Amino acid sequence: MQNQPKQETAVAGMALMAGCMLVLPVMDAIAKYMANVEGMSPGQVTFYRFFFQLACTLPLLLLLQGSRAVKARRPWLNLLRGVLHGAASLMFFTAVKYMPLADVFAIYFVEPFILTALSALFLGERVGWRRWLAIAIGFGGAMIVIQPSYEIFGFKALLPVACAFLFALYMFLNRAIGDADSPMTMQTFAGIGGTLFMGLALGIGNSVGSEDFTLSLPASASAWLLLILLGSISGYIHLLVVKAFRMAPLSVLAPFQYFEIIAAVFLGYVLFNDFPTPSKWVGILIIVGSGLFILWREQQRSKTGSGSASKD
Repeated sequence: MQNQPKQETAVAGMALMAGCMLVLPVMDAIAKYMANVEGMSPGQVTFYRFFFQLACTLPLLLLLQGSRAVKARRPWLNLLRGVLHGAASLMFFTAVKYMPLADVFAIYFVEPFILTALSALFLGERVGWRRWLAIAIGFGGAMIVIQPSYEIFGFKALLPVACAFLFALYMFLNRAIGDADSPMTMQTFAGIGGTLFMGLALGIGNSVGSEDFTLSLPASASAWLLLILLGSISGYIHLLVVKAFRMAPLSVLAPFQYFEIIAAVFLGYVLFNDFPTPSKWVGILIIVGSGLFILWREQQRSKTGSGSASKD
Protein backbone atom coordinates (compact mmCIF):
# COMPACT_ATOMS: atom_id res chain seq x y z
CA MET A 1 0.00 0.00 0.00
CA GLN A 2 2.96 2.32 0.53
CA ASN A 3 3.71 2.27 -3.19
CA GLN A 4 0.22 3.42 -4.13
CA PRO A 5 0.73 7.11 -3.23
CA LYS A 6 4.01 7.09 -5.21
CA GLN A 7 2.24 5.54 -8.19
CA GLU A 8 -0.57 8.09 -7.97
CA THR A 9 1.98 10.91 -7.79
CA ALA A 10 3.82 9.54 -10.84
CA VAL A 11 0.54 9.29 -12.80
CA ALA A 12 -0.28 12.88 -11.84
CA GLY A 13 3.20 13.90 -12.99
CA MET A 14 2.67 12.19 -16.35
CA ALA A 15 -0.70 13.91 -16.79
CA LEU A 16 0.84 17.27 -15.89
CA MET A 17 3.74 16.73 -18.31
CA ALA A 18 1.39 15.71 -21.14
CA GLY A 19 -0.75 18.79 -20.55
CA CYS A 20 2.30 21.08 -20.53
CA MET A 21 3.63 19.61 -23.77
CA LEU A 22 0.26 20.13 -25.47
CA VAL A 23 0.13 23.78 -24.32
CA LEU A 24 3.72 24.83 -25.06
CA PRO A 25 3.31 24.88 -28.88
CA VAL A 26 0.63 27.56 -28.38
CA MET A 27 3.54 29.83 -27.49
CA ASP A 28 5.21 29.11 -30.83
CA ALA A 29 1.93 29.52 -32.73
CA ILE A 30 1.60 32.99 -31.16
CA ALA A 31 5.16 33.81 -32.25
CA LYS A 32 4.37 32.71 -35.82
CA TYR A 33 1.13 34.73 -35.81
CA MET A 34 2.90 37.85 -34.52
CA ALA A 35 5.56 37.56 -37.24
CA ASN A 36 3.35 36.58 -40.20
CA VAL A 37 0.11 38.43 -39.41
CA GLU A 38 1.07 41.31 -37.11
CA GLY A 39 4.34 41.93 -38.97
CA MET A 40 6.54 41.92 -35.85
CA SER A 41 10.13 40.75 -36.23
CA PRO A 42 11.15 37.45 -34.57
CA GLY A 43 13.78 39.34 -32.57
CA GLN A 44 11.16 41.67 -31.14
CA VAL A 45 8.79 38.75 -30.37
CA THR A 46 11.61 36.90 -28.57
CA PHE A 47 12.41 39.99 -26.49
CA TYR A 48 8.79 40.35 -25.42
CA ARG A 49 8.65 36.62 -24.65
CA PHE A 50 11.39 36.92 -22.02
CA PHE A 51 10.37 40.37 -20.80
CA PHE A 52 6.79 39.29 -20.06
CA GLN A 53 8.01 35.94 -18.71
CA LEU A 54 10.03 37.88 -16.16
CA ALA A 55 7.21 40.35 -15.48
CA CYS A 56 4.67 37.56 -14.96
CA THR A 57 6.75 35.19 -12.85
CA LEU A 58 8.94 37.49 -10.75
CA PRO A 59 6.08 38.70 -8.48
CA LEU A 60 5.09 35.08 -7.77
CA LEU A 61 8.67 34.08 -7.07
CA LEU A 62 9.18 37.02 -4.69
CA LEU A 63 5.88 36.20 -2.95
CA LEU A 64 6.86 32.56 -2.42
CA GLN A 65 10.56 32.93 -1.70
CA GLY A 66 11.13 36.61 -0.95
CA SER A 67 14.53 38.06 -1.76
CA ARG A 68 15.99 34.53 -1.89
CA ALA A 69 14.52 34.18 -5.38
CA VAL A 70 17.09 36.63 -6.74
CA LYS A 71 20.06 35.42 -4.68
CA ALA A 72 21.65 32.66 -6.71
CA ARG A 73 24.71 30.74 -5.56
CA ARG A 74 25.87 30.58 -9.17
CA PRO A 75 24.49 33.79 -10.69
CA TRP A 76 26.77 33.95 -13.75
CA LEU A 77 26.06 30.37 -14.81
CA ASN A 78 22.34 30.99 -14.35
CA LEU A 79 22.53 34.16 -16.42
CA LEU A 80 24.39 32.17 -19.09
CA ARG A 81 21.47 29.72 -19.05
CA GLY A 82 19.19 32.64 -19.86
CA VAL A 83 21.45 33.80 -22.69
CA LEU A 84 21.50 30.31 -24.22
CA HIS A 85 17.72 30.01 -23.83
CA GLY A 86 17.26 33.44 -25.39
CA ALA A 87 19.45 32.57 -28.38
CA ALA A 88 17.69 29.22 -28.83
CA SER A 89 14.26 30.89 -28.70
CA LEU A 90 15.38 33.48 -31.25
CA MET A 91 16.42 30.70 -33.65
CA PHE A 92 13.12 28.88 -33.09
CA PHE A 93 10.88 31.93 -33.52
CA THR A 94 12.77 32.96 -36.65
CA ALA A 95 12.33 29.44 -38.04
CA VAL A 96 8.56 29.36 -37.39
CA LYS A 97 8.19 32.67 -39.20
CA TYR A 98 9.30 31.01 -42.43
CA MET A 99 8.54 27.29 -41.93
CA PRO A 100 5.55 25.17 -40.85
CA LEU A 101 5.31 24.58 -37.10
CA ALA A 102 5.44 20.78 -37.39
CA ASP A 103 8.60 20.90 -39.53
CA VAL A 104 10.40 23.13 -37.03
CA PHE A 105 9.41 20.93 -34.10
CA ALA A 106 10.41 17.74 -35.90
CA ILE A 107 13.89 19.07 -36.73
CA TYR A 108 14.27 20.57 -33.24
CA PHE A 109 13.82 17.14 -31.67
CA VAL A 110 17.38 16.21 -32.59
CA GLU A 111 18.15 18.01 -29.30
CA PRO A 112 18.18 14.77 -27.20
CA PHE A 113 20.74 13.31 -29.63
CA ILE A 114 22.98 16.38 -29.28
CA LEU A 115 22.63 16.32 -25.48
CA THR A 116 23.56 12.64 -25.36
CA ALA A 117 26.64 13.31 -27.51
CA LEU A 118 27.68 16.30 -25.34
CA SER A 119 27.28 14.21 -22.19
CA ALA A 120 29.53 11.53 -23.67
CA LEU A 121 32.17 13.97 -24.88
CA PHE A 122 32.36 16.34 -21.88
CA LEU A 123 30.90 14.52 -18.88
CA GLY A 124 32.43 11.16 -19.63
CA GLU A 125 29.05 9.39 -19.70
CA ARG A 126 29.25 6.02 -21.42
CA VAL A 127 27.36 5.87 -24.72
CA GLY A 128 27.57 2.54 -26.50
CA TRP A 129 27.30 1.75 -30.17
CA ARG A 130 23.53 1.23 -30.11
CA ARG A 131 22.85 4.75 -28.89
CA TRP A 132 25.43 6.24 -31.26
CA LEU A 133 23.62 4.40 -34.06
CA ALA A 134 20.28 5.77 -32.84
CA ILE A 135 21.77 9.28 -32.87
CA ALA A 136 22.94 8.81 -36.46
CA ILE A 137 19.55 7.43 -37.54
CA GLY A 138 17.77 10.28 -35.77
CA PHE A 139 19.86 12.84 -37.64
CA GLY A 140 19.01 10.96 -40.83
CA GLY A 141 15.33 11.43 -40.04
CA ALA A 142 15.96 15.12 -39.51
CA MET A 143 17.60 15.31 -42.94
CA ILE A 144 14.45 13.81 -44.48
CA VAL A 145 12.44 16.68 -42.97
CA ILE A 146 15.08 19.32 -43.74
CA GLN A 147 15.73 18.37 -47.37
CA PRO A 148 12.52 19.70 -49.00
CA SER A 149 12.44 22.61 -46.55
CA TYR A 150 16.03 23.52 -47.46
CA GLU A 151 15.10 23.70 -51.15
CA ILE A 152 12.30 26.15 -50.30
CA PHE A 153 13.75 28.17 -47.40
CA GLY A 154 17.52 27.79 -47.84
CA PHE A 155 19.72 28.11 -44.77
CA LYS A 156 16.70 29.11 -42.66
CA ALA A 157 15.77 25.41 -42.68
CA LEU A 158 18.86 24.79 -40.52
CA LEU A 159 17.73 27.23 -37.80
CA PRO A 160 15.90 24.49 -35.82
CA VAL A 161 19.17 22.51 -35.72
CA ALA A 162 20.98 25.58 -34.35
CA CYS A 163 18.15 25.98 -31.83
CA ALA A 164 18.46 22.31 -30.80
CA PHE A 165 22.22 22.71 -30.31
CA LEU A 166 21.82 25.83 -28.15
CA PHE A 167 19.05 24.26 -26.10
CA ALA A 168 21.16 21.13 -25.62
CA LEU A 169 23.91 23.40 -24.22
CA TYR A 170 21.26 24.98 -21.97
CA MET A 171 20.21 21.52 -20.70
CA PHE A 172 23.86 20.52 -20.37
CA LEU A 173 24.44 23.57 -18.18
CA ASN A 174 21.45 22.56 -16.05
CA ARG A 175 23.24 19.29 -15.32
CA ALA A 176 26.46 21.13 -14.55
CA ILE A 177 24.74 23.51 -12.09
CA GLY A 178 22.82 20.67 -10.44
CA ASP A 179 20.73 21.64 -7.42
CA ALA A 180 22.87 24.56 -6.27
CA ASP A 181 19.88 26.89 -6.80
CA SER A 182 16.13 26.35 -6.61
CA PRO A 183 14.11 25.96 -9.84
CA MET A 184 12.37 29.28 -9.14
CA THR A 185 15.66 31.11 -8.75
CA MET A 186 16.97 29.50 -11.94
CA GLN A 187 13.77 30.51 -13.77
CA THR A 188 14.12 34.10 -12.55
CA PHE A 189 17.72 34.37 -13.73
CA ALA A 190 16.80 32.73 -17.05
CA GLY A 191 14.26 35.51 -17.58
CA ILE A 192 16.81 38.19 -16.68
CA GLY A 193 19.52 36.68 -18.87
CA GLY A 194 17.17 36.15 -21.82
CA THR A 195 15.77 39.69 -21.60
CA LEU A 196 19.22 41.31 -21.42
CA PHE A 197 20.56 39.18 -24.26
CA MET A 198 17.59 39.91 -26.52
CA GLY A 199 17.78 43.63 -25.75
CA LEU A 200 21.41 43.62 -26.90
CA ALA A 201 20.68 41.40 -29.93
CA LEU A 202 17.78 43.64 -30.96
CA GLY A 203 19.92 46.76 -30.79
CA ILE A 204 22.72 45.22 -32.88
CA GLY A 205 20.38 43.52 -35.37
CA ASN A 206 18.30 46.66 -35.90
CA SER A 207 21.41 48.82 -36.34
CA VAL A 208 22.62 46.64 -39.23
CA GLY A 209 19.18 46.70 -40.87
CA SER A 210 18.16 43.05 -40.41
CA GLU A 211 14.44 42.58 -41.03
CA ASP A 212 14.32 39.85 -38.38
CA PHE A 213 15.41 42.38 -35.71
CA THR A 214 13.25 45.37 -36.63
CA LEU A 215 12.14 47.35 -33.57
CA SER A 216 8.39 47.85 -33.26
CA LEU A 217 5.58 48.14 -30.75
CA PRO A 218 2.41 46.03 -30.87
CA ALA A 219 -0.16 47.76 -33.04
CA SER A 220 -3.29 46.75 -31.11
CA ALA A 221 -4.56 45.75 -27.69
CA SER A 222 -5.01 42.17 -28.90
CA ALA A 223 -1.35 42.06 -29.94
CA TRP A 224 -0.31 43.20 -26.45
CA LEU A 225 -2.52 40.53 -24.89
CA LEU A 226 -1.01 37.83 -27.13
CA LEU A 227 2.51 38.87 -26.13
CA ILE A 228 1.59 38.83 -22.45
CA LEU A 229 0.07 35.37 -22.99
CA LEU A 230 3.28 34.32 -24.74
CA GLY A 231 5.39 35.32 -21.73
CA SER A 232 2.92 33.83 -19.25
CA ILE A 233 2.92 30.44 -21.00
CA SER A 234 6.70 30.49 -21.14
CA GLY A 235 7.10 31.25 -17.46
CA TYR A 236 4.34 29.30 -15.78
CA ILE A 237 4.30 26.19 -18.00
CA HIS A 238 8.04 25.71 -17.54
CA LEU A 239 7.54 25.93 -13.77
CA LEU A 240 4.87 23.22 -14.08
CA VAL A 241 7.31 21.10 -16.09
CA VAL A 242 9.78 21.39 -13.20
CA LYS A 243 7.00 20.29 -10.83
CA ALA A 244 6.20 17.32 -13.08
CA PHE A 245 9.83 16.18 -12.97
CA ARG A 246 9.62 16.21 -9.17
CA MET A 247 6.55 13.96 -9.30
CA ALA A 248 7.85 11.30 -11.69
CA PRO A 249 11.24 10.06 -12.97
CA LEU A 250 12.87 11.62 -16.04
CA SER A 251 12.78 8.31 -17.92
CA VAL A 252 9.00 8.17 -17.46
CA LEU A 253 8.29 11.77 -18.43
CA ALA A 254 10.76 12.30 -21.28
CA PRO A 255 8.67 10.53 -23.98
CA PHE A 256 5.81 12.96 -23.34
CA GLN A 257 7.95 15.71 -24.89
CA TYR A 258 6.92 14.31 -28.28
CA PHE A 259 3.35 15.41 -27.56
CA GLU A 260 4.59 18.81 -28.72
CA ILE A 261 4.72 17.50 -32.30
CA ILE A 262 1.06 16.45 -32.04
CA ALA A 263 0.02 19.90 -30.86
CA ALA A 264 2.25 21.59 -33.46
CA VAL A 265 0.69 19.59 -36.31
CA PHE A 266 -2.81 20.45 -35.06
CA LEU A 267 -2.12 24.17 -34.57
CA GLY A 268 -0.23 24.43 -37.85
CA TYR A 269 -3.13 22.91 -39.76
CA VAL A 270 -5.93 24.82 -37.99
CA LEU A 271 -4.25 28.24 -37.85
CA PHE A 272 -1.92 28.27 -40.85
CA ASN A 273 -3.20 25.47 -43.12
CA ASP A 274 0.14 23.63 -42.91
CA PHE A 275 0.31 19.84 -42.83
CA PRO A 276 3.39 17.60 -43.13
CA THR A 277 3.85 15.71 -46.41
CA PRO A 278 4.17 11.88 -46.34
CA SER A 279 7.97 12.06 -46.61
CA LYS A 280 8.12 14.45 -43.65
CA TRP A 281 5.95 12.08 -41.62
CA VAL A 282 8.54 9.38 -42.30
CA GLY A 283 11.28 11.69 -41.01
CA ILE A 284 9.20 12.61 -37.93
CA LEU A 285 8.62 8.93 -37.10
CA ILE A 286 12.33 8.16 -37.47
CA ILE A 287 13.28 11.04 -35.16
CA VAL A 288 10.68 10.06 -32.54
CA GLY A 289 11.60 6.38 -32.77
CA SER A 290 15.31 7.08 -32.37
CA GLY A 291 14.68 9.41 -29.46
CA LEU A 292 12.49 6.89 -27.67
CA PHE A 293 15.13 4.20 -28.20
CA ILE A 294 17.80 6.42 -26.59
CA LEU A 295 15.47 7.06 -23.65
CA TRP A 296 14.81 3.34 -23.30
CA ARG A 297 18.52 2.51 -23.38
CA GLU A 298 19.14 5.21 -20.77
CA GLN A 299 16.49 3.61 -18.56
CA GLN A 300 18.03 0.16 -19.04
CA ARG A 301 21.47 1.57 -18.23
CA SER A 302 20.22 3.05 -14.97
CA LYS A 303 18.67 -0.29 -14.01
CA THR A 304 21.64 -2.51 -14.85
CA GLY A 305 24.37 -0.15 -13.61
CA SER A 306 27.39 1.37 -15.25
CA GLY A 307 29.05 -1.98 -15.74
CA SER A 308 26.80 -2.96 -18.60
CA ALA A 309 26.40 0.59 -19.89
CA SER A 310 29.52 0.30 -22.01
CA LYS A 311 27.90 -2.49 -23.97
CA ASP A 312 24.77 -0.58 -24.95
